[in-house]
Amino acid sequence: MKKGGDEQLKDELAAYNPLVPNGKELTATLMFEIDNPVSRASFLGKVGGIEEKVYMKVDGDLIKAIPEEDVDRTSAEGKASSVQFIHFKFNDEQIKKFKSDLSEIEIGIDHAEYSHSTKLNLPTIKSLSADFN
Repeated sequence: MKKGGDEQLKDELAAYNPLVPNGKELTATLMFEIDNPVSRASFLGKVGGIEEKVYMKVDGDLIKAIPEEDVDRTSAEGKASSVQFIHFKFNDEQIKKFKSDLSEIEIGIDHAEYSHSTKLNLPTIKSLSADFN
């Protein structure tokens, strides 16, 4: 039987409300999109725990990602899910720096099998700043 209306809405709100920033955090969906199923399985089999290795830096101040706790996204065998939901919780000083337009902001992953970072540009920083109170 197919759900619809209010019942479906309640389920969707329960699923997605935790992903809405609460005014002192940023939330993100991290997705590894690899078209080739063999390459995808190989990669995901090597990056277990990657959700624990995502970070942001605001003027060098490290903010580690906190994985969404809805389900464990790394299997007991060490295989990562291709989709990760993460939160970055900021303190007031970090928020002030983030919104200042003067800070250098970086996002990255520091996993032994996958390491990458990038600096955010000003339009992106301004857009993300709107998620803070």
